[in-house]
Amino acid sequence: MDVQPPTSRYFAALLNTQGRSLSRLLELRAKVPTYVWCSLFTALGGFLWGYDTGSIGPITVMPQFEAQFGALSPAAQGLLVSSILIAASITSVVAGPLSDRISRIRTISVGGAVYAAGCAIACSAQHRPQLFIGRCITGVGEGLFISSITVYVTEISPPASRGRLSTCVQLFNTCGVMTGYFTCYGTVKVPGSFSWRFPLALQAVVAVIVAVGTPFFPHSPRWLKIANRHRDVEETKRRLGIAGASAEDYSVDTVIPNVRGHFGQDLKNLWGKDIRMRTLFCVFIMAIQQLSGIDAVLYYAPTLFSQAGLSSTTSSFLASGVSGILMVVITFFCQWFQDKWPRRTQMIGGSAVCGFAMLIIGSIYLSHANNTEHGRTAIICFIYIFIAGFISSWAIVCRIVCNEVQPTQTRAAASSLGQCANWVVNCVVAFSTPLFLNRSTWGPYFLFGGCSLLNAAVCFAFQPETKGLTLEAIDSGFEDTPFQSAMRRRIGNLRNRGNNTTRDGDESTSTAIELVEVSTK
Repeated sequence: MDVQPPTSRYFAALLNTQGRSLSRLLELRAKVPTYVWCSLFTALGGFLWGYDTGSIGPITVMPQFEAQFGALSPAAQGLLVSSILIAASITSVVAGPLSDRISRIRTISVGGAVYAAGCAIACSAQHRPQLFIGRCITGVGEGLFISSITVYVTEISPPASRGRLSTCVQLFNTCGVMTGYFTCYGTVKVPGSFSWRFPLALQAVVAVIVAVGTPFFPHSPRWLKIANRHRDVEETKRRLGIAGASAEDYSVDTVIPNVRGHFGQDLKNLWGKDIRMRTLFCVFIMAIQQLSGIDAVLYYAPTLFSQAGLSSTTSSFLASGVSGILMVVITFFCQWFQDKWPRRTQMIGGSAVCGFAMLIIGSIYLSHANNTEHGRTAIICFIYIFIAGFISSWAIVCRIVCNEVQPTQTRAAASSLGQCANWVVNCVVAFSTPLFLNRSTWGPYFLFGGCSLLNAAVCFAFQPETKGLTLEAIDSGFEDTPFQSAMRRRIGNLRNRGNNTTRDGDESTSTAIELVEVSTK
């Protein structure tokens, strides 16, 4: 009788265990539709975006970073942080037309490759110019893939799960913010330049994964129609797992215009008679959401917490990390209910919470109550309340709504234009916040609070409800904004009152004439 040696038995047991694990993984892979895996993987682009947001602010205040590049003035700090946004706002304009031509997934892949190259340049920087150049190249890549990811996920998702899958991008974004904060918290005590180079190197690794993995995914069925590849639509639907009644009707006999024209024509289509109000609405909400102050809080969280009373670098970094955890928890919770909550109510309510939180913080600074222990505690608490209000509403819903209200032929271009507006305003906020805080402790909070309340008013007046509708149904049903409907009802009521008054007046006049005639007789 052969007896296996202990080493052989160990490896046999290990292979058996790995075989069972692989079998379970394959079973899970078979149960979960491909469109879910595609959405989760491409959402890594959102992780990159959030990671940069969470890491660049702490990096700029690390003692090791200052030893390498010198202490940054408020203007230099703002320029370094916003440099990625300047480049991203430019390339995001061409991302939509580019994704219409070469496909969504190839645009995401190209953006990931460029992003990785920029991170590598910034990571190896020895002088400030090289660091700025690396940040700008990183922004070029970010501008290409962010809006394309949102469009791709929206187009491959069934209506019943579109909201949840679209929020995966935001969930990964918040995970990235949290990871960026805690990565810097973990390296801030490491001597030498490794403390700030490692966070940048980690970005490059994730970007390479996105660039290499994305081209293996199926194309969006809608893009295949745009590209006149109708024969591939059914096969792609089968690969994605959206064939049959469980998905949107991708095979309806509707004519989708060929939008693979010139770049100028793509932008011109956004301002057609039936589209321009949708375009204006998307651009407005994508731009003004940054004036709520969310990225001012996320980019400069260590500075804000230090200003609120957390004096040590470690404490302010830890408080920033806690805000990252809060963002992840809220996003994860909201993701499961996203297709049950009205989009319009979320955005109005979230704007109100953000506005009041910012106004209260500004009032505390204005009244000098921040000099007391209770005042400093209140500031920190309301910063967290502001983050919770924004993440549970605008951070999740804004891009979903912008993609839902646009018809297929303008969705990619509108997403790019909206993202461009978002980054332009974000760039202004990121650059000016250190300068603003240096001049006034309370002014930025009143500005951000007022803009948040303006957001609520605009959404109340002009935003339609899109929850649960197919993209095609939204295309045909986006005719009246709530404001237009309310005004139409108001005008109708006034006309009815006028008609009733006229009829009453005519009846009174007729009665008076009859009385006069009787009296004269």
